[in-house]
Amino acid sequence: MSFRMPPEWAPHERTWMAWPGPNPTFSNEEELAEARAAWASVARAVRRFEPVTMVHGPGQGESARELLGPDVDLVERELDDAWMRDIGPTFVTDGHELAAVDWTFNGWGAQGWARWEHDAKIGSYVADLAGATTYASKLVNEGGAIHVDGEGTVLLTETVQLGPERNPGWTKAEVEAEIHAHLGTHKAIWLPRGLSGDYPPYGFGTLGHVDIVAAFARPGVVVAHHQPDPAHPDHEITKEVIGLLKAQTDARGRRLEVVEVPAPTVLEADGHWADYSYINHYLCNGGVVLCAFDDPRDEIAAGIFRRLFPGRTVTLVDARTIFAGGGGIHCITQQQPKI
Repeated sequence: MSFRMPPEWAPHERTWMAWPGPNPTFSNEEELAEARAAWASVARAVRRFEPVTMVHGPGQGESARELLGPDVDLVERELDDAWMRDIGPTFVTDGHELAAVDWTFNGWGAQGWARWEHDAKIGSYVADLAGATTYASKLVNEGGAIHVDGEGTVLLTETVQLGPERNPGWTKAEVEAEIHAHLGTHKAIWLPRGLSGDYPPYGFGTLGHVDIVAAFARPGVVVAHHQPDPAHPDHEITKEVIGLLKAQTDARGRRLEVVEVPAPTVLEADGHWADYSYINHYLCNGGVVLCAFDDPRDEIAAGIFRRLFPGRTVTLVDARTIFAGGGGIHCITQQQPKI
């Protein structure tokens, strides 16, 4: 393939999302209603900057339209859950043609709470709707488990792509070869693991997605989650990750500049260690949609992102309900690059 995955800050054609429906993640009507309100808040924030298409389950279009308003496009398809970053395709381009990588999806490592009969087919479905040529991959992977700089570098996590729950028997070299072939990258930077709240026994975790820990802000610059409180287990984890990133060079040989973004002050949520993170943001045309937690550090994070993206409008959206379901704003959005 001569295609590559553009960085998230490159121009978008639109954003794809998936509408929450009844499932184990939203186990009662109250939780489902809260989730739908949260997803709608993100969709409306993104829609200020670019078109949004929401995939919803059969018979759920009316409820979606009521909360989303008239200017979000709706399409109907069977769904299991609502994390479009992970179930949707990873769009790539050669500059002239749109293509999409359809990773194998197995419910974030076949976790006991997950359902994926329908979600495993959403990648090819969305790719078809977008008019993209689809390339299927045998690698079990999700969009939240990769982050690229658009110049040959990709961030990965050892507990995801190399975990026995997803790709038993695959070597690091085999994973890298498959990732590079599809994304047009040629250097992988591996993080040892994700945040503590992303693993059992805590809630609906992904077993270590990178997009809650670190992300490229531009070539050579990475934003990284920093937990300053030594009482939280992520204090040591993020210290290790930040040290590793500072010692790394990218595909073009540049030493990485690491911008540390402090975690919210809250340490626990829903009875376990909180994995609240501002890193799980979404870049759209002219905007940054940033997770908020009704926390004193919300504005600190917003200031960091305003400095990093001076030409973009930073919009804070309360993400606590989304995090209760196992992810954040980046996890429920998927960009389609403009050709």
